[in-house]
Parts: sequence; structure tokens; C-alpha cells
Amino acid sequence: MISSLFSFRKGHLFAHVMKTLGFSFLIVVLFGFAEQKLIKIKVADGIKASIPEGFVPMEPQDIAQRFPSVRAPLGAYTNQDRVVDFSVNISATQWQAKDFTIAQKFFKSGIYNLYDRIEMISEGTHVIKKKNYIFFEFESRMNGKRGQVGSEEPIVNYTCIQYLVENGRTLVFAFNCPRELRQQWQPVAQQVMLSVRVK
Repeated sequence: MISSLFSFRKGHLFAHVMKTLGFSFLIVVLFGFAEQKLIKIKVADGIKASIPEGFVPMEPQDIAQRFPSVRAPLGAYTNQDRVVDFSVNISATQWQAKDFTIAQKFFKSGIYNLYDRIEMISEGTHVIKKKNYIFFEFESRMNGKRGQVGSEEPIVNYTCIQYLVENGRTLVFAFNCPRELRQQWQPVAQQVMLSVRVK
């Protein structure tokens, strides 16, 4: 199981990858994937983030399909293939800042209830620009529906998600991609999460 790279900075990243994944895989990472350039965007008033260059706002039909809720996300972006996504939303459940620890347990339980199977890669809290965030990094599996054409195959994704619990609102930042693309997009997802700025 690969541990989170959230706490690593440039000086430790190379050594960690060498130790954990081995030299041969490092060559693939360095030369097999083009480095993703991030661009700064304004998601909503007081909320900014850096997302991969080439990501575009989701079309209304994509939002309706991926966010089947009365409340539309504050911002939702996808790559050209429409398989890698970043979104920002407000949780329907409101918490107070003092409920941080309870909220962390609640969000974890919610993740496990959403999917048929979860492999938790990492979880915890971190501070970004003096604000405390709860984060989870996991692979999820949603079993297919037998007898329903086009839905028989399971959906297996990699997700990096973090929550900002403030008095009166909880912001949810999520980065998703198919599991087979995890090695390419995991470092990018972590960079995007660390780039979040909320006033």
C-alpha cells in the first residue's frame, strides 16, 4: 500500500519513491508520463485552486450525471477525455469548527457507505494556509448491476478528497480518476489539494 505523499516536499519525494516503488518504476514515472502543468482558477468567491492545464468546466449533462443532487457543485472540471475530474461542493451536512474530530469520523463512515468496497490508501488531517483540512485517499469499487445493459461492469476509481469544516458550511474538494490511471494522476491530485486557498 502506497502511503500518502501529502507530507512530503520536493527534497523527500525522490527518496520516498525510490524506496517504496523501486528504480524501474521511477523511470516509468519520470519518462512515461508528461508532467502536468497546473493553472490557477477561481472556483467561487473566496475559493481558488490550481487544476491541470487542459481541464475545462463540466457540461451540464456531465454535472447532472455525476452529481445527482438538488445542489449543483460550486465548480466541476474535467479533462478532455471526461474521465478525470476535480470538483468543489458544499456538504449538505453543516458542522461547527469545534466538531472537527466528530466530522472526520462521520465523513469516513460516509465514504464506506457509498461504495461496495473501499481500500483506504491514506487518511488524516493537514493544514493549508492556516486552515485545517480532513483528507482521505482511497480506491473504490461499485459493483455492476446485473441485467442492466451497459451497467454490468464494476466501476473502480481512485479518489483524493478533502473537507474544510467551518462554522456554517463544509467545503468538499474531490479529485477522481479510473483506478488504472492512478499512478499518473495521484501526484497531480495531491498537488491540486495542496493548492486550495479559501478565504
